[in-house]
Amino acid sequence: MTQQTACIFDLDGVLVDTAVYHYKAWKQLANSLGFDFTHAQNEQLKGVSRMRSLDMILEWGGIRKSDAEREELASLKNSWYVAMISKMTAGEVLPGSLELLRQLKQQGIKIALGSASKNSALILERTGLAHFFDAIVDGNAVTTSKPDPEVFIKAAELLDTAAAGCVVFEDAFAGVQAANAAGMGVVGIGDAENLKGAQIVIKDLSEITVAEIEALNRFLK
Repeated sequence: MTQQTACIFDLDGVLVDTAVYHYKAWKQLANSLGFDFTHAQNEQLKGVSRMRSLDMILEWGGIRKSDAEREELASLKNSWYVAMISKMTAGEVLPGSLELLRQLKQQGIKIALGSASKNSALILERTGLAHFFDAIVDGNAVTTSKPDPEVFIKAAELLDTAAAGCVVFEDAFAGVQAANAAGMGVVGIGDAENLKGAQIVIKDLSEITVAEIEALNRFLK
């Protein structure tokens, strides 16, 4: 297992912005059940698995459903979401993402995806990012969601890189917690107040260089 730097990226809110589609699909589901769903509530679902997100929404709406009904509702929400992301284009890649991935690839730094999304393959294909990744670990490959570190530990194993050699890029507090639990460095994307535990917080990936990532990794070791 190597000690060189490797990068593990969350997907939604870090490389691409699919949050708006999650919001629209969850809102449509909540509305169909007779209550509303707000942007503030949507923020609380960042990095959370689909079924846990559904449970939180049902709690907010004061609604109880059987396990079979919950599975049906989650599937319905996902069908609406997939229909939306199927129309995504490379133009929806967030600022700095493409350039940083290119630079990492050029310098031979291993890259993995560590995402709760079960639709990551479709999103990466639609946005033209799939070829950058040496490993993909998403909601189809893990049994526990963030803040459990499973997704990042699996990504490091697939990259054949020690946890201490990995730098994670996350936009959710649950993801930062997961990376910390895995013993990895964390670059937070967004507001510092929402990303406690990240060593560096930036607005988007245009604000960090490969040299800064490697320097962070050396510092943490």
